[in-house]
Amino acid sequence: MSMLARFKDIVSSNINALLDKAEDPAKMVDQYLRNMTKDLAEVKKETAGVMAEESRTKRLVDENNKEVYKFTELAKKALTAGNEDDARVFLSKKNELENIGAGLQTAAAAAHDNAVKMRQMHDKLVKDINSLNARRQTIKAKASVAKTQERVNKLNTGVGAAGAMDAFSRMEDKINEKLDRANAMAELNESPIDEAMALEAKYKLTDVDSSVDDELAAMKAQLGLL
Repeated sequence: MSMLARFKDIVSSNINALLDKAEDPAKMVDQYLRNMTKDLAEVKKETAGVMAEESRTKRLVDENNKEVYKFTELAKKALTAGNEDDARVFLSKKNELENIGAGLQTAAAAAHDNAVKMRQMHDKLVKDINSLNARRQTIKAKASVAKTQERVNKLNTGVGAAGAMDAFSRMEDKINEKLDRANAMAELNESPIDEAMALEAKYKLTDVDSSVDDELAAMKAQLGLL
């Protein structure tokens, strides 16, 4: 499809409205920029060609008009000189050139209209590109904030305050269970209690207490406290 065929679509398109409807404006703005930059390069190329065509047809029209004027003046001179036949030849040529000129005028008008359309496309694309570049950073920043907010919302939904406390409680219960098991294993690993040795310790303690009492009584006797 030629650029002129796309004229209506490009000029009537509303980039801002399209972005507002896009699910992911951050991605779409880059895609639109790539597309419009590509279109702009093609528009510039075709606009140059259309403008050259306009200039060429205008030049042909001007040259034809000069020829028409020339043969008109020659016909007048021929009549003035009394050469009616020569005048008739010049007028015939003038009429031929006027017919050609009518076609050239039509071509020149069409070339002018095409040049105007191409210029409108060019200006529209430049405006849209500038607008997108101005909005690009803002759109991407908002998109990034929105994604972060979505992640935060999911985290808050999945693990609220109560959920966090429940998780900590479950971890504490597991730790306590492991500690209880470890203490039980330590107790089971201890040597069996020897009852005789336990009693021996008891009596040894009694002996120590008795010797202290004896020593205390002897000391009182020495001091005359008995």
